[in-house]
Amino acid sequence: MKKWLFIIVCSIWSAVSYGQIRMPGNGSFGGGGGGGLGQGGQVKLDDSTKMIYGPHTSRYFLEEDVFNNRKTLYAIDTSYDGFHRYNFVQRADFQLVDLGNLGTASRSLFYRPIEQIGTQFGYDAYTPYAYAVQDVKYFDTKSPYTNLYLALGGLGQNIARFDHSQNITPRLNLGINAQRFTTNKYFGTSGTSDSQNNLTQNWAFVFHGNYRSKDEKYLLMGQFNHLNHSAYEQGGMSSDTLNFRSDGTIEYNNPSAILKTAQSWERRNNWHIYQQYVLAQGFQVYHVFDYKRTIDIYSDSDLSQGSRYGFYNNYYYDSTYQIPTLQKINTLQSRSYIYNSASTRQQVAFRLVENKFGIKGRYLGFNYRAHYRVRLMNMVEKHNQIPRSIVLDSLLSSNTDGSSKHRRFENFVGLWLAYYLKDSTQRATAEFEYLLGKDFKIKGDIVSKWFSVGYLTSLSSPTFLQQYYNSNHLRWDNQFRLVNSNTIYGQINLNTKKVHFSPRLDYHLISNYIYYDTAAVVRQFTSPFSVIKVGALAQWKPGKFQFLSQTYYTLVSNDNVLRIPRFMANFRATFDFVYYKVLFLQLGAEIHYKSTYYADAYMPLTQQFHLQNSIKTEGVVYTEFFINARINRVRLFIKMANAGQGFQGPFNRGYFSTPLYPVVGRSLGFGINWPLFD
Repeated sequence: MKKWLFIIVCSIWSAVSYGQIRMPGNGSFGGGGGGGLGQGGQVKLDDSTKMIYGPHTSRYFLEEDVFNNRKTLYAIDTSYDGFHRYNFVQRADFQLVDLGNLGTASRSLFYRPIEQIGTQFGYDAYTPYAYAVQDVKYFDTKSPYTNLYLALGGLGQNIARFDHSQNITPRLNLGINAQRFTTNKYFGTSGTSDSQNNLTQNWAFVFHGNYRSKDEKYLLMGQFNHLNHSAYEQGGMSSDTLNFRSDGTIEYNNPSAILKTAQSWERRNNWHIYQQYVLAQGFQVYHVFDYKRTIDIYSDSDLSQGSRYGFYNNYYYDSTYQIPTLQKINTLQSRSYIYNSASTRQQVAFRLVENKFGIKGRYLGFNYRAHYRVRLMNMVEKHNQIPRSIVLDSLLSSNTDGSSKHRRFENFVGLWLAYYLKDSTQRATAEFEYLLGKDFKIKGDIVSKWFSVGYLTSLSSPTFLQQYYNSNHLRWDNQFRLVNSNTIYGQINLNTKKVHFSPRLDYHLISNYIYYDTAAVVRQFTSPFSVIKVGALAQWKPGKFQFLSQTYYTLVSNDNVLRIPRFMANFRATFDFVYYKVLFLQLGAEIHYKSTYYADAYMPLTQQFHLQNSIKTEGVVYTEFFINARINRVRLFIKMANAGQGFQGPFNRGYFSTPLYPVVGRSLGFGINWPLFD
């Protein structure tokens, strides 16, 4: 064993330059890529006084910090805590639910209050696979910085990322972030030779830059953010190939898919610019510009396969047209289309132009901001068509030119106040924003080293999708009320040298909640109901061992419209040691558990998850064993994912995270991250 470890050490050692980086242990369940505050660590010089470049000579800042007048620089993360978590669901602490495989449609596990008021697009199932505009890192580097990342998992799960940034001049920096990943189908395929073995493909990249004037009064940050994501939609496992056992479990062995010719494709482009200018001491003006364009396409070239399993259903407008509810037609129950009986193709395009103008600064110890924001947007729906049948002609009165267009023009005003205590990590903030004649948001919080408390109340508009939808299978035209959400949260931070414990309580009171029913049709529940979530994050570090746990217990007063597992837990145990003084190793195991519940099913037509009452999911202990390593600045991992799959008992045979979509079984994964600084 020592012989092989020595060979590995020598192989990597010859490829990288020597540079010792002290390993931090942040005790979070993050994915090892978040970075830490760039404090301490002076630039090191060798014996010839030549500068040695490294993480502390390539620091970055975030737009949010600049926006809030916080002068914070972050050092590049070199920690291997959580580095084995390459899957997006794991990186979100299992608080994201997908279709069991990399790059598939996803949703939040817990209720999230709406913070972005105004009309939104509504198609967000693939948002986690795009670069978030607010999280793009803007660099100030002393040398060119390049970061290479590769992860290889089971079933053709491949993730590659490339980041590069460098200063063109001392005040101008340009960079690029690029991501490519693919994965293969877990079911419904004849094997690797199948021409349609691929399940998802993703291309995402960001071109970014920042510039500051010589007198430091003017600052410009900008980015072009692109996403190109496609997925073959399978509709889940076909029920006639599953064995529903008496104990509530489900057996499957090479099951077929409900859909075989369906595909989704999403493309996003986002131009984002932030600029500010200091007019006087403690007084600045700023401007934020966004241009967004999103296209979502869904197609199924052969409807017979989906119709066989009743996947597509037929609905029509209520004859009164006053309340546009949707009901099944008994005489047409066997029909699964509205316009075209052979195939479906729909395209939904969204465009947004947004400008925000504001002032900000500092007065009497308070930081302040005031802004005016204007948004101009439209959504265009297109679907394939044929002349309507005589039967349908008597039921549908809207035109069938195959397209519809909806526009919005919105004006906002807002105010933000903050009082920072001894440092920017301890603060009290208050925020108000109002969409003229409609939505509003009020938010406040107090953050200190020992506790955090906050409050959020909002009235928010339904999304475009929730208001308008017209396709070959589903239709609606709604006039929903504003969604009302009130949230209170509190957290206590208890710390000693070896122990960290943070209990937390979240309480939500919701009315006019919008959801999708068992037929995947959008509905609004006008009565109020509540959600209470109690949880805690705990960390214990005795010597070289580290134990982390994260638990949540959730109660929903009305699970007829919102369903969340009662209990969720994450646990990780690791042991750290150093081999031959240069190879840092971390051996660990991780488990995850959710209690059983009727998880939402998925409708690819609308990219929405909807209620179902047939299949309970989860109730299985998910396990992983891993080794994280670092030598100099190179990080590596190897892990056995879903290690308990195939065993009896709670470690189980396999399970669904979304009904009829199994989580990928036991597989071996490997990854490497190699940062270069010159």
